[in-house]
Amino acid sequence: MKKITTFLILILIAISFASSAQDKKMTWKKITESEDESWFATDEAKNYAENVLLYQREIGGWPKNIEMQEKITASERQNLIKLKSDPKGCTIDNGATCQEMLFLSKIYKASPDEKYKIGFLKGLMYLITAQYQNGGWPQYYPLKEGYYTHITYNDNAMVNVLKILNEVKNKSDYYSIPVSDEIIKIAETSFNKGIDCIIKTQYKQNGKLTGWCAQHDKETLQPAKARAYELPSLSGKESSKIVLLLMSIEKPSKEIIDAVEGAVAWFEATKITGIKIESVATGKGDKKDRVVVESPDAEPLWARFMELKDNKPFFCDRDGVKKYALFEIGYERRNGYAWYTNEPKEVLKKYIKWKKSLE
Repeated sequence: MKKITTFLILILIAISFASSAQDKKMTWKKITESEDESWFATDEAKNYAENVLLYQREIGGWPKNIEMQEKITASERQNLIKLKSDPKGCTIDNGATCQEMLFLSKIYKASPDEKYKIGFLKGLMYLITAQYQNGGWPQYYPLKEGYYTHITYNDNAMVNVLKILNEVKNKSDYYSIPVSDEIIKIAETSFNKGIDCIIKTQYKQNGKLTGWCAQHDKETLQPAKARAYELPSLSGKESSKIVLLLMSIEKPSKEIIDAVEGAVAWFEATKITGIKIESVATGKGDKKDRVVVESPDAEPLWARFMELKDNKPFFCDRDGVKKYALFEIGYERRNGYAWYTNEPKEVLKKYIKWKKSLE
């Protein structure tokens, strides 16, 4: 009996340890995307919501790269209260603001407290206010000097905003928080301006519509440079989410249809077959290196960056010098950036059904 009891205790300890390890892996992004509605009614979720509201600035936005679920000390709390009136650092980069709004919507559905609704609506008005007259969004608002002022498609920043506005204007039940008719109209206008900006920034190559750069100049609307290794180019990654957004629009205009058709043809023309990306041992402990290997049966890939003139894939180190093979750039950038993507396959997969829906 004693052995059985000891055995059961060990099992419980193991389960507890595994659960604890799993909790540590739960990032803020994963928490906001959780579909477990019952969890959003818990005290734990409400505690996280208090952190979310504390981090929100009076202007309505949030800073980025904050693990909102982590405990806040008394001194940190006082500092965050002081920062409330400071709008600097509010952004849509890395999912910021959009993730927090999603979280507030989910917790409001479980516990309809007015403060969650107010936080969500302030976030919505922040997004609308941050939009340029040309329909694009900068990475930061208020504007942060540098490449941050570009119209930002990078890491799907602008697409994330437009998806929120689309749900709001369509009065869907994706976001649980009710929005007034007046704000719905404003959101619809903002959404339409955003789509118009997407149409106007689609790059034409020898007269043919292709894809988009990760960022475009806010004045000229042309592809623009960001960080040293992010040069003006056509992006296989960012372009895919833009096209999926366009394909989600009911009763698309001729301009939208042409944009999708042009991008799909471009994806077909630029897919790379016969290779895959692997991490191989370097012989230096656990250190690995990313390499391109031949693989006849591999699924198609697309380059993150392609030349504007001819779609040739290129890679770049922090010195800003273009290279045309992954092995030619340094170890740090070679392994610290996503140079290839398979995301356009989702576009090609949905395109046939989308095309039939138009008929």
